[in-house]
Amino acid sequence: MSVIEKKKNRNAPQINDNIRFPKVRVIDADGTQLGILAPREAVRFAEEQELDLVLVSDKADPPVCRIMDYGKYKFEQEKRAREAKKKQHTADVKEIKMRYKIGEHDYQTNVNKAKSFLHDGDKVKVTITFRGREIQHSNLAKGLLDKMVIDLQQAAEIQQYPKQEGRNMTMLLSPKKQS
Repeated sequence: MSVIEKKKNRNAPQINDNIRFPKVRVIDADGTQLGILAPREAVRFAEEQELDLVLVSDKADPPVCRIMDYGKYKFEQEKRAREAKKKQHTADVKEIKMRYKIGEHDYQTNVNKAKSFLHDGDKVKVTITFRGREIQHSNLAKGLLDKMVIDLQQAAEIQQYPKQEGRNMTMLLSPKKQS
């Protein structure tokens, strides 16, 4: 058995003859308790029903085992994990770049784009770029970012306030929590 297989098996529950405890509490397939038995006796019960004995909790005293169809159980666990992964959404950071001298229509287009990103659950990084001597007008850029915050106040909250980094001024917005 390779090292990788051993690591995979470490996370897998112990079944049938791999259960190494002197006594175990056994629960039948329909949920009734059969009592405290030796593992060999419990495995025999499971085999009579053409099922497996699976260690559910080794922390209890005595450890708890359940008689079930292990293949079906494993399939259900994998199915649940796939469903959880499907529902999981990672928040990406989308960037909107503009200049402080932007036209009103272009500005509204960027605001609508930001609303769309925020609605999808993504964060939005707004960047204003300065060229040449434009950097002297950083107060106008800050005013534009403040205006954008006001226009997006229904959908966004500020995660990082506007700050200047070299020839760029950036601000990070995140979607508002639904309440």
